Amino acid sequence: MPSPAKYIFVTGGVASSLGKGIISASLAKLLQARGYSVTIQKFDPYINVDPGTLNPYEHGECYVTEDGAETDLDLGHYERFLNIPTSQANNVTTGRIYKQVIEKERRGDYLGKTVQIIPHITDEIKRRMKLLGESGRYEFVLTEIGGTVGDIESLPYIEAIRQLKLELGSQDCLVIHLTLIPFLSAAGELKTKPTQHSVKMFLEQGVQPDILVCRTEHELGKDLKKKIGLFCNVSEDSVIESMDAASIYDVPLLMEKEALDIVVLKKLMMPNQTAPDLSTWKDFLYRLRHPKNQIEIGIIGKYIELKDAYKSIAEAFIHAGAANECQVQVRWIHSEEIDNDNVAAHFNGLAGVLVAPGFGERGIEGKITAIRFARENKVPFFGICLGMQCAVIEFARNVLGYSDAHSTEMSPETKYPVIHLQEEQKSVTHKGGTMRLGAYPCEVVPNSLARNIYGKSQISERHRHRYEFNNTYLRDFEAAGMVASGINPDNKLVEIVELPNHPWFLGVQFHPEYKSTVDNPHPLFLAFIKAGLKHIESVKSGFQVA
Repeated sequence: MPSPAKYIFVTGGVASSLGKGIISASLAKLLQARGYSVTIQKFDPYINVDPGTLNPYEHGECYVTEDGAETDLDLGHYERFLNIPTSQANNVTTGRIYKQVIEKERRGDYLGKTVQIIPHITDEIKRRMKLLGESGRYEFVLTEIGGTVGDIESLPYIEAIRQLKLELGSQDCLVIHLTLIPFLSAAGELKTKPTQHSVKMFLEQGVQPDILVCRTEHELGKDLKKKIGLFCNVSEDSVIESMDAASIYDVPLLMEKEALDIVVLKKLMMPNQTAPDLSTWKDFLYRLRHPKNQIEIGIIGKYIELKDAYKSIAEAFIHAGAANECQVQVRWIHSEEIDNDNVAAHFNGLAGVLVAPGFGERGIEGKITAIRFARENKVPFFGICLGMQCAVIEFARNVLGYSDAHSTEMSPETKYPVIHLQEEQKSVTHKGGTMRLGAYPCEVVPNSLARNIYGKSQISERHRHRYEFNNTYLRDFEAAGMVASGINPDNKLVEIVELPNHPWFLGVQFHPEYKSTVDNPHPLFLAFIKAGLKHIESVKSGFQVA
């Protein structure tokens, strides 16, 4: 009986960070553009149950899905490329696999058998690998395997792939191996030996890759492709060149040029008569490459040493910038380096500032200082999650006169806890997956900046937080000019705050960056870029818009 879906596995070799997620998303985009239904999932070999407890310096941002899963940042790439939401099922870790197997063992599901890597762990991996394909919603399920071939922690996943290839057959299961072809400048040539060794190691684990995608700084050429194919036991047309690109959004077109999608469809015995419709994608790329304006936006955060800690925000600026025919340059500003003496210098030339999400006390005062400057000097301000909370604290201190105002996260004994722990969080003791996570509704009040931006009264946005605006102080804030323009209809949580007497000052408790895609840039980012363009024009003209 044929499989209800075709399974494509994307593995990595030679080095990490070669871009398995981007290759997976690019192939999925090409298949989607041909009219196929596609989804992508990520299997990560670390023991954490999810990335929610991982330090952003180690793992980059933690991406959150509609259903509240804390996932790997690659799921953000999947959504941004395909413009369809992912879910809990799209990201699986070794921790989750072992947790499930151990719980089954404790229930007695294995009937006294010795629980082992094979078959019990590999069976659970295979079950998870096939879960989305068996839903009947997808014709293709792409699975990215984290890490590189040869890693100890990856072995059970490679074994699961080996078994699935046997069980499903070559017409329903295919393996793409992403490798590196380094260029040795001293020798003046590309070297294929690392790829040969990576494939050899793959073969030792029982898996023959069907397609090789080779990252390279220089063109491979026909002879080198032939050599790689010969030594790695794949056909020459299955050696795909993946040149370094100026933008990740160029990669689908590069893969189309290399006919990656055609090779995949041929091997999986699927029709390829319909050419991929990438007109919208190409239009986006044209606007990205031919901007009419350029502005610089400051991102103020505490993890800026690793830009991936704010990956979705950076990508949302690219989407919104292209839609506004504007190139958005990001100035990364460490919040710990901002003080009253240098804040004006940090703002010099900026069209606006975004104060980024985060946790903990480090860098908070710098964020608050920056927000005060933006508020008093009419610079467009956008605060996300902790950024919004800092805006509330700043307003309480410097407008309401509550000099001790703070969040109980940083100052449990503050006299004015304008930000405090959510009631339902007070009994929480475990860290992983216990925050307010996923999509929640929000009612946007009429005649507000937020309402004008969204153009509707009911919205839904994704959350990741434990602390919230303290409604005890809401009347004080609104009397002084800070408006709560977005409210959760169920628990009355303040979701959006804004200042009507400011050109553009908006803070949101949720994470709009998670929903921005190439096809649908987020309206808040679109509006923020427009406000930045207006601000720069006003500065050039010698006056600021009131």
